[in-house]
Amino acid sequence: MAFGDYPKEYNPAVHGPYDPARYYGKPDTPFSQLKLNEIGSWFGRRSKTPSAVAGAFSRAWWRWQHKYVQPKKVGMAPFYQLLVGSMVFFYAINYGRIKHHKNYKYH
Repeated sequence: MAFGDYPKEYNPAVHGPYDPARYYGKPDTPFSQLKLNEIGSWFGRRSKTPSAVAGAFSRAWWRWQHKYVQPKKVGMAPFYQLLVGSMVFFYAINYGRIKHHKNYKYH
């Protein structure tokens, strides 16, 4: 599969218009419905190639886009999510400099 091509499992005659937020592979048990002893085999069935990981991130991105950014009436949720995400990111990258400024109580 080259960059920008449809997934090999996608068939326009069967699936209709392409949706970038949908997984077209063989359906599996959702993670929320697993029992504890099935988790290892569930992770074993996942594809761990870089293209599969990139596809999972791409589907997550498009699901977020379809739910929060692209509806007809967009609320403030995507802006607050980006704001909080950027605050957490910048706190994490600056933590090495911030950790020395803790207030300790000496007694």
